[in-house]
Amino acid sequence: MCKKSDPAPEFQEQNLAPLSVEFDNIVGDRTFSVNNTGSPYTNGAGEKFSISMLQYFISNIKVTTAEGKSYTVNQDSSYFMISGADKATRFAKVNVPEGDYTSLTFTMGVDSLRSTMPIDKRTGVLDPAAGGHDSGGMYWGWNSGYIFFRFEGNSSVISDDANGDPTGKKQFKYHIGGFGGYSAPTINNIKTVTLDLRTAGIARVRKDRQSNIHLFVDVMKVFNGTNSFRIAEHPNVMFSEYSTKVANNLTGMFRHDHTEN
Repeated sequence: MCKKSDPAPEFQEQNLAPLSVEFDNIVGDRTFSVNNTGSPYTNGAGEKFSISMLQYFISNIKVTTAEGKSYTVNQDSSYFMISGADKATRFAKVNVPEGDYTSLTFTMGVDSLRSTMPIDKRTGVLDPAAGGHDSGGMYWGWNSGYIFFRFEGNSSVISDDANGDPTGKKQFKYHIGGFGGYSAPTINNIKTVTLDLRTAGIARVRKDRQSNIHLFVDVMKVFNGTNSFRIAEHPNVMFSEYSTKVANNLTGMFRHDHTEN
């Protein structure tokens, strides 16, 4: 018998059934589109911009019942990279025990333990060799760390002095990473997101059907979140202290829209 002070028990590896989490990218009240130069978006500061790239890591998925009983997906099966240019990547498909789940938790980024594991433990979307940084990869070879969130585009508000692109394009780049490890102990941009599913529909996971938790991911929150900022003032944010302010905006991107059971 559990005492009140005991932690809630976790499910065991049995009666596993399919569950998917859908990361549906949007931009404010508009659909997400890559290379939308003909119909630019406008952020809260009135700056117009287009998007050329969006990629981010989702990991360590956990579901919890109303009674507080939780199940954490086996870590080896719980790393996903969502790409705005590839709609097929928007589903994170896992297996969890049959049950009715009222809460979803996941990490945005790659945890410090996995980031420091040997290369043979970092395969699939975590393979550091899967595309170099300049070609759209999600790994800083010079810093031996993952880029958790990569968001790029163009905006006419960027000054020539701030723009270092040799093609003359006025590009913004937000490459957010840092797990607080040995290389940069003061920067830890790993974020944990927990969403209450009760208002828009809990996940009733059963073996004979596919449950899908549909999330909207509003990338406008990058600019209009808790730490709102102007593209003109911060067109390029990478491995710097200011990246922590941008990272704090990222948790606000996720909103539960509905659940399909």
